Amino acid sequence: MEEVINRTKGWVREKLKHDTTGHDWAHIRRVYNHAIYLASKEGGQLPVIQLAALLHDIVDDKLVKDVDAAYIELTDWLHSQLLPESMIIHILDIIKNMSFKGGSGSFMQTIEGKIVQDADRLDAIGAIGIARTFMYAGAVGHAMYKENVSVRETMTEEEYRNGSSTAIQHFYEKLLKLTELMNTQTAKKLAQERHDYMEQFLTQFMKEWKNDYENVDG
Repeated sequence: MEEVINRTKGWVREKLKHDTTGHDWAHIRRVYNHAIYLASKEGGQLPVIQLAALLHDIVDDKLVKDVDAAYIELTDWLHSQLLPESMIIHILDIIKNMSFKGGSGSFMQTIEGKIVQDADRLDAIGAIGIARTFMYAGAVGHAMYKENVSVRETMTEEEYRNGSSTAIQHFYEKLLKLTELMNTQTAKKLAQERHDYMEQFLTQFMKEWKNDYENVDG
C-alpha cells in the first residue's frame, strides 16, 4: 500500500502543479497530514483516509471544467492501482460528499469520511485559511470586500458557487461555520484556536477598513 500512496502523491502533485487558487499540492499535503493525525486519535482505515485526502480535489468543480470526465479519470486511476473494489467505492463516496456546498453538503456516514472532511476543513480556517481565502478570491476575480454585498445566510449549491460574494463575506458564509460542523472531537479542539484567530483578524480588518483611528495616540 505504501507504493500506491507514493504513486498517488506523485500523480496528484503533477495534476495540481499549476494551481493558483489555494488548492495546490501544499494544501493537499497539509490535509493529508491533518488526516493522518486525526486518524491516530479517532481510528478508521488509514489507507482509505490517506488516499481520499490525497485525491479529494482532483474532481473539485472549482478546479476542473468537466467534473464527470474527472471522475472517470479518477476511477480509472484507482482501478489501475489494483485496489479492492470496496475500497474504491468508499474513497469515491468520501470525495463526492465532503464539499460544503453552501451549507447543503451531505453528512459523512463513515469515520474515514468524517476524518477527511475535518482535515480539509481545518485547512480552510485559521491563518492558512485566511491566506487561502484571499488567494482564491484573487484567482477568480472576487473583490476583497464590498460594503454593499450582503452576507448570504442560506444558499443553494448553485448560488454558493456562482452568486455574488467577496473574500470577507466568505468568512461569514462558510469559514466561521466550520468549527461547529467538525465531525470529530479532535478536529473540534484543533479548530477552536483557528476560529478565534479568524475572528480577531476580521475585527482588525474592519477597524482598518473603516479608518478607525481611535486610541492611536493612547
